[in-house]
Amino acid sequence: MLNRYSLWKNTLIALIVAMGFYYAAPNLYAPDPALQIGGSSGSQGIDDDLLVRASEALTAAEIEHFGQEVQASGKTGLVRLQSRDQQLKAQAVLQRALGDGFIVALNLAPTTPEWLMTGGAQPMKLGLDLSGGVHFKLEVDVDAATERKLEQYENGIKRRLRDERIRGRVALDGTRVGMTFRAVDDREAARAAVRDLYPELLLDRVDDDTPQLFAEVTQVTIAEVVEYAVAQNLTTLRNRVNELGVSEPLVQRQGKNRIVVELPGIQDTAEAKRILGKVANLEFRLVAETSAPISERQRFDYRGESRQGMTEWLERDIIITGERVSNAASSFDQNGQPNVQITLDGEGGMLMSRATRANVKRRMGVLFIERKYRTRYETDAEGATVVIRDPYDEKKVLTAPVIQSALGAQFQITGLDNPGEASELALMLRAGALAAPISFVEERTVGPSLGAENIELGMKSLQLGLALVVLFMAVYYRVFGVIAVVALSANLVLLVAVMSLLSATLTLPGIAGIVLTVGMAVDANVLIFARIREELAAGTSNQLAIHSGFERAVTTILDANITTLIVAVILYAVGTGPIKGFAVTLSVGIITSMFTAIMGTRALVNVVYGGRRVQRLSIGRVRMKADAKTEGATA
Repeated sequence: MLNRYSLWKNTLIALIVAMGFYYAAPNLYAPDPALQIGGSSGSQGIDDDLLVRASEALTAAEIEHFGQEVQASGKTGLVRLQSRDQQLKAQAVLQRALGDGFIVALNLAPTTPEWLMTGGAQPMKLGLDLSGGVHFKLEVDVDAATERKLEQYENGIKRRLRDERIRGRVALDGTRVGMTFRAVDDREAARAAVRDLYPELLLDRVDDDTPQLFAEVTQVTIAEVVEYAVAQNLTTLRNRVNELGVSEPLVQRQGKNRIVVELPGIQDTAEAKRILGKVANLEFRLVAETSAPISERQRFDYRGESRQGMTEWLERDIIITGERVSNAASSFDQNGQPNVQITLDGEGGMLMSRATRANVKRRMGVLFIERKYRTRYETDAEGATVVIRDPYDEKKVLTAPVIQSALGAQFQITGLDNPGEASELALMLRAGALAAPISFVEERTVGPSLGAENIELGMKSLQLGLALVVLFMAVYYRVFGVIAVVALSANLVLLVAVMSLLSATLTLPGIAGIVLTVGMAVDANVLIFARIREELAAGTSNQLAIHSGFERAVTTILDANITTLIVAVILYAVGTGPIKGFAVTLSVGIITSMFTAIMGTRALVNVVYGGRRVQRLSIGRVRMKADAKTEGATA
C-alpha cells in the first residue's frame, strides 16, 4: 500500500528524535557563576582544607556562596556563587586570602543532572558574545625582550672570540657590548669576527688605557626585537590555546605590546590562566668547574621537594635555550620516573652536539626559568586598596647529569618530581617558549548583561520568526501545515542536540544561522506541499498525490540545500571567529532540516493519511484543472 513506512523506518526516525531530545535537554539547565581555584603549577593539588579557607574568606566578605567541591582531577576546586555580579569581588577576596601560590579564575559551573551526564549529554557552549568564557588582556615586557637579545649578543660574541682564539674580556654596557683587549691586533681581529657574526651592530673603537671595542645595538634593531617578541608571543599563545582545546578562541594583537585572548565556553579557566601566563623556559649550561672564576659562574637552587636545599654552580655561557626545542613529550624512563623527551631544531642540535662532544664526562645543568609575581596590597590617599604585582624570575636547576657521550637533536630531561610537572613542562616547550615575559593587565567575563541581552534579542527573533511560520503554515496548509510545524520543532531539537554533541560554540551569528534554518526547513515542506497540490489539481488520487509529491520534490530540495551547504563549508574554511560560528550552525541546520522535511514529515503524513482510503486531504484550496478527475477534491 502507498504511503506506509516499514516498522524499522518508523522506529529509526523515532529513535533519532528521542536521542535528539535527550542530548538537547542539558541546554535547559543554566550554569551557576563560580570561581575555580588551581595551583600555580600543574603538580599542585587542591584539598578540602583549602576550600574551607576559601569559604571562610567569602563568608567574612559577605559574599553568598555554596557547593564548594574538589574537582575530579584533584588539581582544581570550585566554589559556586549566588550572583554573577559578585564574581569579580569574590575573585579579589580569594586571591588575597590564598596568596600567590594559587590562581583564582572566573568560571561557570554546569548544573546538568547526573542522569543526563551519564549518557554523555552536555550543554552547548555559548560564545563570548552570549555568556560563557573569559577575556584576558596581556602585556609583553619589551624591556625584558631587549635585555634578552643583548645577552644573546654577549654570549654569541664570547663564543666567537673563544672559537677564534682571541683573548679579551666581554661584558654588557647598557645597550652595547663592551670588549677590552690587551693588544690592538686582538681588537682588530675581534672587530672582523663580530662584523661577520652580527653585521647589524654598530662597531666603535676606543683607544684608552687599553684597546676597546663597543658593539652597539641600533634603535632599528631594538624595534625589530620588540616586533619579533610580540609576534612570537602571539604565535606561542595561539599554540597554547590550541593545546587547551578551546572552540573558536580569539587571540589577537592590540596596540604596540598587548595581546587580547578570548576563550569562549572554557570550563577550566584556572588551567587556562596558568598555561597562558606561564613564562617558562629552559637553559642548558655546563656545570662550572671549581677552578673557574666566580665572575664566570652562577649559583642556583634545585627545583622540587626531593632536592630542597641543594644548589649547583653553572657556567654563565648558555649552550642553547628552550627556543631551540621543536617538539617535547612527557614520558617515563626505564625506572618508571617521569621525564620529557626533547627534539631540537637543526641549529639547536648542532650547538648541543658541539658542546657535549667537547665536554664528555662533565656535567650539564638544565636550568628552569619561570616568571613569577609577588603581590602587595597598599592603601592609596583615598583609602582604597591598591594591588601591586612585582615580577621576578625564579631560576632553578631541574637536573645536572653527567655527559656520557655527545648528544644530538634528541635526548631526555630527567629529575622531575611527578608526571604533572613533566606534562606541563612538555606543553610549555611544545607550544613554544615566550620570546618575552607577559603579565595579565585585565581579566574579565564579557559583560553578562550584554550576553543576556544578546540571548534575549536572539531568542525573540527566533520566537517571532517561528510564530509567523507556524501561523502561515497552519492557515495556508491546514493539517499538512501542522505536520510541518511538528517536524520543524523536531528539527530545532536535533540542531541543538548535534551542536551539543559536537561541542560547537553558539555565538550571536549562530543564532542568526538558526533563524535562517527555520526558514529553510519550512521551505522544503512548502516545496513538497506545493507539489502535492499540483498532483491533486491534475486529478491524481489522494494517496498517489502524496507519494508523487514527496518523490518528485526530493530532487529539488537536495539541489537547493546542497548548494547552500557548499557555501557554508566555504564560509567555514575561509572565515574566522563569528563567521565560522554562523557556518557551523547553518551546515548542521541544513542537514537536520533535510532529515526532518523529507523523512520526518513523510512519517507523520503516513501516520495521518497513509495505508487507508482518504476522501479528502486537508492541504488548503486546490484549483482543479478543467479536465481533472473530481475524486481528488481537497479542503
